Amino acid sequence: MRTKQELGAAIRRERCAALVVNAHSRRGRRLYEGARSRLTAAGFTLLGTYPVDRPDELERSLAEAADLGPDLLVAGGGDGTIGTAARLLAHRDIALGLLPLGTTNNFARTVGIPLDLDAAVAVLTDGKVIDVDLGLVGDMRFTNHVGIGLSADVMLTAPPRLKRVTGRLAYPVTALALLRRHRPLRATVRAEGREHEFVTHQLYVANGGFHAGRPITADANADDRLLVAYPVGGPSRRELLRDTARNAATGHRRTLGDDPFLAVRQLWLETDPPARVEVDGEPYGETPIRIGLDPNALRVMAAADSPDR
Repeated sequence: MRTKQELGAAIRRERCAALVVNAHSRRGRRLYEGARSRLTAAGFTLLGTYPVDRPDELERSLAEAADLGPDLLVAGGGDGTIGTAARLLAHRDIALGLLPLGTTNNFARTVGIPLDLDAAVAVLTDGKVIDVDLGLVGDMRFTNHVGIGLSADVMLTAPPRLKRVTGRLAYPVTALALLRRHRPLRATVRAEGREHEFVTHQLYVANGGFHAGRPITADANADDRLLVAYPVGGPSRRELLRDTARNAATGHRRTLGDDPFLAVRQLWLETDPPARVEVDGEPYGETPIRIGLDPNALRVMAAADSPDR
């Protein structure tokens, strides 16, 4: 593999790319043509372009695009699309370019990609290649988070049409509908020789720095060799609602040293009763699970001033 400096230089010099857009996502259908024309105007030679209308075709389209041998694979869509692309490109000599066209765009926010399409394309033309960590649950890599409890139930039941119409508001609307009958779970987290127990409706383990479009803490990111585990509220529904609002309002002012965050390299998680698990918004299975890190697994085209460890 080339060094990231060599890969970045090749992208700036050769402008050789492939484009895959999830046209089924909220903004993807509307913005696909704009993305393609902007990349062409910026001097990119597009070896292949793939507007994907069916979710079950996304992985195959990404694989076909990667097999064309581009220096840069540009993926347009939400966190599910970006997560699929990240898994495909892990430890490969291709950089991932991000066009955030989804609902919350957590990974794009984590690596500092602007949500405006013109600004995101400017990063692809003038940025640099950085390495970021990916999380591991079992043998599956993820970009943003693992959710245990209510969020997994929400991801399984949030209507796609509601997501397209209301954006990220679809998730709290669905959560409120489910919460009336949702029961708390007892979660045990074992990490670094210590055991932590929580009774909660919801637990997250994050690799990135954003959740639901808001900062988790001021110092969480995808390049720090750390996972962040944290419950949202306690056993009562009122506590869940209170802490959800608190996290959204104050995440940018909190740090990993604050309660209830656990910043660790890997962990074992079990719940009583067994709980559903979602990984970057996709169903995964049930607890118990082991979660770890794959350091510097993914190369991403980021802004020229982005930090890179």
